[in-house]
Amino acid sequence: MPKAGIIYNDVKPIAGRVAITLKDRLTAAGWDVSMATGIGGILGYSNPDSPVCHTPVDSLAPPGFDSEMSFAVVLGGDGTVLSGFRQVASRGIPLLAVNTGHMGFLTETYLNQLPQALEMLMAGQYEIEERLMLNVKVWRDNSLRWEALSLNEMVLHREPLTSMCHFEIAIGQHAPVDIAADGVIVSTPTGSTAYSLSAGGAVITPGAPVLQLVPICPHSLASRALVFSNSERVKIFPANPNRLVMVVDGNGGCYVFPEDRVEIEKASYSARFIRLQPPEFFRILREKLGWGLPHIAKPTSVELP
Repeated sequence: MPKAGIIYNDVKPIAGRVAITLKDRLTAAGWDVSMATGIGGILGYSNPDSPVCHTPVDSLAPPGFDSEMSFAVVLGGDGTVLSGFRQVASRGIPLLAVNTGHMGFLTETYLNQLPQALEMLMAGQYEIEERLMLNVKVWRDNSLRWEALSLNEMVLHREPLTSMCHFEIAIGQHAPVDIAADGVIVSTPTGSTAYSLSAGGAVITPGAPVLQLVPICPHSLASRALVFSNSERVKIFPANPNRLVMVVDGNGGCYVFPEDRVEIEKASYSARFIRLQPPEFFRILREKLGWGLPHIAKPTSVELP
């Protein structure tokens, strides 16, 4: 019996209703279906009294979600998609992302197209697009304090009402650099259209084998976004007396203290997106962000009486 999975945002009633309907249809067609909410991929926050707060990335898969599963459907917005991939990446399960949220930049289809999409899924009529993920770890000496898989970005920034921070950053074997800023972002190509873009970073096509470092409100005009090979590990040492806050994929994170270090590298797992049509990144940019739309001609001048 073939296996399929459903991950849904249980905060949105419509996602829950569609999940049940979808399970019934798959079961009737002879599929063994496992269901889970997106809560299992929510990272949560540590606190100053208990900074160690993480689940090993290999242990996030919900019950029933294993390498024998042909595919899973995730119902929600971009946040649920990010959570879903953290849950299934270690099992290699491809996800079809169905938008029940607002922007849906990472989603492939909409609820009104789900019946046709389901037929294509069961018939195996789809492509799989691999997207790079990051492994983010916080260390203190040789003790692992926190870790997470990231599809979009890692953000390390100052706490509110504190002063500008200094970051000593080493990329691969290159000489360390010092950046004075409110924070820094390390993003994947997928995350280049998220917070990184808002902070002045470049848009990077998904297949490019690179990462991007973007300072947030840097003190120096020379501190601009830097694109580098994804084969190089990034080490960040907070060079300030106060603790910092780290956030991964806009979802959760931990405190980073002066004696800690953050390490970021390409994960051994990838996000496997199900594409019902050949992926066209520029079309998504145009539809979601308005990139590349033709300019509207200005009206001709009119002489006033």
